[in-house]
Amino acid sequence: MIEFKLNGKQVSIDATDDKPLLWVLRENFQLTGTKFGCGMAQCGACTVHLNGQPMRSCILPMSAVTGASVTTIEGLMETKAGQALSQAWVEHQVPQCGYCQSGQLMTAASLVTGPDKTLSREQVLERMAGNLCRCGTYNRIADAVVNARKSLG
Repeated sequence: MIEFKLNGKQVSIDATDDKPLLWVLRENFQLTGTKFGCGMAQCGACTVHLNGQPMRSCILPMSAVTGASVTTIEGLMETKAGQALSQAWVEHQVPQCGYCQSGQLMTAASLVTGPDKTLSREQVLERMAGNLCRCGTYNRIADAVVNARKSLG
């Protein structure tokens, strides 16, 4: 049994040590907000937070999750940062197809809750470069992140 905290709740799961967290989240916990994109940690669609840091769940083995705290997009939306980002996403009309958005939001959350009190568009674009968006909404994403950070003070 692997025990860890998932979106603030202690959970345990009978999974092999090498099974990727992504599939445990989707198949065992029915948390389907975290998406499968490339399976090689290159696109960012599967991003979750592990102990507060963005990680690619498609390659993160369950052995790395033991005793850790995992936050998914579902858990993020229960926080002030998640709500501020969600509101900014709507105001800036960020989503197109929406497939990458949970990963984008998870990475953005680490920026808006980080130590930088202000973020420029350029900083956001640079720090989020590992999250791919086939629809090309990078400029809207950057604007939304900057505004969400401002709204959080």
